[in-house]
Amino acid sequence: MKLRNILLLSAISMMALDSCSDKMNYNEYNVYDKSYIDEMFGRVGGFMTKIYNDLDYDFGNYSGAMLSSATDESVYSHPGNTIEHFYNGAWSPTDPMNSVWSTAWDGISYCNLFLDQFTGLTFPDYVLDLHYAEEMNQYHNYTYEARWARAYFYFELVRQYKDIPLKIHDMTADEANKLPQVPSDSIFKFIDSECAAIQDSIISDYTTVGYPTKSESGRANKLAVMALRARAALYHASPLFNPGNDKNLWLEAAKRSYELIQEATNEGKGLCNNYQKLFVSDSWSDPNAQKEIIFGRRTAASNSFEKYNYPIGLENAGGGNCPTQNLVDAFEMKNGKAIGEDGSGYNPQNPYANRDSRLSFIVARNGEVWPSDTLKTYVGGANSSSVTYGTPTGYYLKKYINQSTIIKNSSSNSFYHIWITFRLGEFYLDYAEAVLNYTGDGYAKPAEMSMTAADAINKIRNRAGQPNIVTGLSFGEFKKKYENERFVELAFEGHRFFDLRRWKEAPDYLTTIRKMTIVKNNDGTYTYTPDTLETRKWKDAWYLFPFPQKDVLNCGYKQNPNY
Repeated sequence: MKLRNILLLSAISMMALDSCSDKMNYNEYNVYDKSYIDEMFGRVGGFMTKIYNDLDYDFGNYSGAMLSSATDESVYSHPGNTIEHFYNGAWSPTDPMNSVWSTAWDGISYCNLFLDQFTGLTFPDYVLDLHYAEEMNQYHNYTYEARWARAYFYFELVRQYKDIPLKIHDMTADEANKLPQVPSDSIFKFIDSECAAIQDSIISDYTTVGYPTKSESGRANKLAVMALRARAALYHASPLFNPGNDKNLWLEAAKRSYELIQEATNEGKGLCNNYQKLFVSDSWSDPNAQKEIIFGRRTAASNSFEKYNYPIGLENAGGGNCPTQNLVDAFEMKNGKAIGEDGSGYNPQNPYANRDSRLSFIVARNGEVWPSDTLKTYVGGANSSSVTYGTPTGYYLKKYINQSTIIKNSSSNSFYHIWITFRLGEFYLDYAEAVLNYTGDGYAKPAEMSMTAADAINKIRNRAGQPNIVTGLSFGEFKKKYENERFVELAFEGHRFFDLRRWKEAPDYLTTIRKMTIVKNNDGTYTYTPDTLETRKWKDAWYLFPFPQKDVLNCGYKQNPNY
């Protein structure tokens, strides 16, 4: 566990963070000399950049595999990748798959160090500088940004490990490693109280600061604070953390998402009118996309994600995170009916006709041009499972990929990629879930709120061109419709892994992974046969991450159940 004190040593300049909008124009320091850092505003800004760089994103965190490939969203096409440890029995205290454990505790330590040792500075040598007042305004905001980041890191930890230590001050390694675990309820209350304390003080709009004049949407602002508060409240209310189904927690979650939606609307934000535009390289500068994005990270220009996920058959392509038939089947027909529902019009031998438009934005399938050639995922085809690392499911990923990227040895190019941490669309869904579970009725609303769960879901469905959710559904039927809508809308955004766990529904969805087998007939037509690709294990221990064994031994943590 890295609850250790950060050493204050000599400073070394590192690369600056590329944020979702414009760069944060400060250097990052990975080792510190306090007197050196607190001399200049820009050096303290570099300290904050280090904190932001510890925030998570997933463009292939497991050697190219995304966390989606540990769920029913996708299968990674390279057998033996460590992502398989989540479901093949290897996941354990000695193989803890702790992708955020170290970075989150590092981030918390840096936040505590900043809050304890780098607040209250005045930079007297720069009082006469032209932009001193604007710089001090930003500097004072760092306190709120650090508190937000610390709360975010705690959210990342609590949703994976549940009962964890609560460290809110800079301290020695020995002091930190003696901290007791506290119940998840206390961690969620800490996150809520921190967000409540800062949301009206943190800068709402960085364009109003005056210097630098450009927008920096890669920094936490009021909406980012409210978004974290709302998401954490939803998790707190969910069955994994709320086994007694305390309705008050659902009401609080509904309030938090409702307040965020209202504030976003008041600030002129709303849903992007083109779902696909949210996930392309220029979404950071597209006003339409920026309407919906609350907080995101723009990575440095790269073609690594395309190399991981372009179809096998292209030079240097890896196949990558291949969408499952489970996901494809979740996309309704354009008439709003599920493919197996009476009157849907679904044709098993023309399976992609008249489907929800989001399917074509997310999934690349046989016969379409992607990225520049016609895909041949039928048995024996150039992009099929017949080729090493070819798709095992019959599909390839489109979401996040820049179709203009070239990855040839003789010619290549690179583009930015945007990982959206919070977007407004999520919170319409979060609100719907909370209201549904509070009222027990998809068509009812709390007295102090103006939307039903159906109203909120319809905002998302209508943006995609889908009709309103049907009326007259029972609680269970509505819940199933809601969960399916969330599966589709938020695919590959890092939610599915945790949604199925917080709902305590993982074994219902994660044990059978399905594919589409396509045979090309002599007359050039195709025969489509959905089938089981693999049957995976499930253990209830896997609702939570195991604490690394070394930390159980060194810090005395109580291991999570059934490990």
